[in-house]
Amino acid sequence: MTESMKTDAEEPAGSGILSLFAKRVKIYPARVMGRYRRLKGLLLVLMLGIYYFVPFMRWNRGPYLPDQAVLVDIPGRKFYFFFFEIWPQEVFIFTGLLLLGAFALFFVTSIVGRVWCGFACPQTVWTDLYLFVERIIEGDRNSRIRLDKAPLNFQKAWRKLLKHTIWILIALCTGGAWVLYFTDAPSLINDLIHLRFSFASTFWIVALTLSTYTLAGFAREQVCTYMCPYARFQGAMYDENTLLVTYDEKRGEPRGKSKTPETGDCVDCLRCVAVCPVGIDIRKGQQYQCINCGLCVDACNDIMSKLSRPTGLIRYDTLTHVTTGREAAGFFDIFNFRRPRPLIYGTIISLVGLVLLYTLTMGRTMLDINVIRERSPMYIKLSDGTVRNVYTIHVVNKSHTLNAYALSTQGQNHASISISEFTAAGGESIKVSVRPDQVGTFRMFVDVPKSSIQPGSTPISFRIEGAAATDIYESVFVAPKE
Repeated sequence: MTESMKTDAEEPAGSGILSLFAKRVKIYPARVMGRYRRLKGLLLVLMLGIYYFVPFMRWNRGPYLPDQAVLVDIPGRKFYFFFFEIWPQEVFIFTGLLLLGAFALFFVTSIVGRVWCGFACPQTVWTDLYLFVERIIEGDRNSRIRLDKAPLNFQKAWRKLLKHTIWILIALCTGGAWVLYFTDAPSLINDLIHLRFSFASTFWIVALTLSTYTLAGFAREQVCTYMCPYARFQGAMYDENTLLVTYDEKRGEPRGKSKTPETGDCVDCLRCVAVCPVGIDIRKGQQYQCINCGLCVDACNDIMSKLSRPTGLIRYDTLTHVTTGREAAGFFDIFNFRRPRPLIYGTIISLVGLVLLYTLTMGRTMLDINVIRERSPMYIKLSDGTVRNVYTIHVVNKSHTLNAYALSTQGQNHASISISEFTAAGGESIKVSVRPDQVGTFRMFVDVPKSSIQPGSTPISFRIEGAAATDIYESVFVAPKE
């Protein structure tokens, strides 16, 4: 049988299309100490502290308003972030924030690769935390491998039970903390302590507990490799000047256990593979699974130091420097910003950031008006020939004080307006009051006398005016065509 006649079924496992269906080989990352491991540990403590502590931070916004610093108030349809308060009408702000975050990620990736994945991604942070618990209870890499291969006994059972119990408690705290961002934290905790469970809170706590336990405890590197789309397209943001974890092949090859004139510095100890959380061999070159965490750098530097050889066989460097053998000359040579991708991403970040800054400061009004004209019936013809249209007025008071506003219309001569028992002749206004941080809803009748009626659909403006803000809404007034 020729090579071209072979079928997929005859290919060895792990090659070709069958590799997609190969059974997962569990990865046992070994413990390592070094600069990047300490940095990962510091960021882990910092980010977990922020995640669990922020819901308990208070921020005084005045009476009748929530005092939680960061709160997604779904019943109240508002998002509070310290001194910012975002309403549903300002959903474009979230769009701007998402764009800002996306292009910031692209910018960082074009400069230093997937450092977000290696140091700050929630999947990485919680997986590191779970691995920390696993190492304390079951030991380092070799001990964990032996324990998994050993038959079930008391020693294995209590270690596994203790590990999974702590994992579930961490997952429960994680799911509970997430729900605290959507409700008042002390109130929810008090309800949970007294076994008062609401369906929504219970559902999300259970769902997030299960997802955290599954993804951080079992899926681990498979989330980065198969589930996360970022791993698949991040290579499009790299070029030869992107700072990545690289292996100096010229210096390291050929490998050898002992140093001779014919061998390189790599002693083929496989320590870099043992500590890798995604189980790759960085010596094979750049691979999309690599999350740029730098643990292989720490491992290799440790071995090189013990062998009294120069460190940096595996290091953060650019492909340009590695292939040419040239060392970086200063900060701006290591982090090369003067390239098309960083410049384009940086320009977009600056523009979006300036627009958001203007919107959240100078371009934001504390008063909005929205008008909905009732369409059934399209108009009402009174006995004296007057034509009436009915409108529902929504006045949004974004301030934290009770405000009175003057509501009037423009564009229809001699039109009179009325809300409940209040009536105003043409050109006059009606006073309405709206509670702080609320939406006032009013049903308004607009009457145009027979002598002033314009057939068909004609423009009409609704003007709301307060002490410090004014807003206008353009609508139409409908009358008979004859």
